Amino acid sequence: MTVRNLNSDQFALFEFKDRIVDPQNVLANNWTNSTSVCKWLGVFCGIIHERIVALNLTNMTLRGTIPPHLGNLSFLFSLDLSNNNFYGHLPKELGQLHRLRIIRLSYNRLNGKIPSWLGNLHRVQRLEMRNNNFTGTIPQTFVNMSNLEILALGFNQLSGQIPSSIFNISSLKRIHFRDNSLSGGLPDDLCVQLPKLKELYLRRNELSSSIPSSIDKCCNLQILELFINQFSGIIPKSIGKLTQLKQLYLGLNNLEGMPFP
Repeated sequence: MTVRNLNSDQFALFEFKDRIVDPQNVLANNWTNSTSVCKWLGVFCGIIHERIVALNLTNMTLRGTIPPHLGNLSFLFSLDLSNNNFYGHLPKELGQLHRLRIIRLSYNRLNGKIPSWLGNLHRVQRLEMRNNNFTGTIPQTFVNMSNLEILALGFNQLSGQIPSSIFNISSLKRIHFRDNSLSGGLPDDLCVQLPKLKELYLRRNELSSSIPSSIDKCCNLQILELFINQFSGIIPKSIGKLTQLKQLYLGLNNLEGMPFP
């Protein structure tokens, strides 16, 4: 059995550094043996266990595939690699990080299908992977992410139906699926299980059918973006019951009527 400690965490980060391109030599100049790994740029260690708990390397122009060695950071709570130039598939080794609460990979060039093993990371509260090149469908396994508060997959190349089970994750506060090629309708009981939802972004997809009248069950909804789709039928008057609503976008569909008296 592999013994994991702060030294193995440091080794994992050295392996990570050696396998990516660092044009500005940010990591090359900072991640060295002369300094404690807990004082490295973008690295944060826990007080109790003295293990790496967070890795924040956003906006560093890093390039390459995400090395699998990050999967050895077994105490990792937060992973933020957003706003870089990472490409390729997500390594399956990240599925070993069962303590993760935050995954932020937006604004890269990651591609391939969104892996189903992400659904096994039950503690994740924020999954942000917008503005990449992911293809295929949204995994059904996401229903297992029962602590999810933010699910941001917008600006990719996703297709197929949105798994209806996602709308049963009662902890969700933001769903961001805009600018994909998602199709099909929304479940009739939309919002019944989403009392905390504040933002629903579905614009610029290929969604169809009618807008469910249960939309008013999202009683805390502040932003509702459904425009540039293929929704049809009458706009449900129940939208008028959304007292917290600040932004409503329904245009460029095939809808009729007015949501407010």
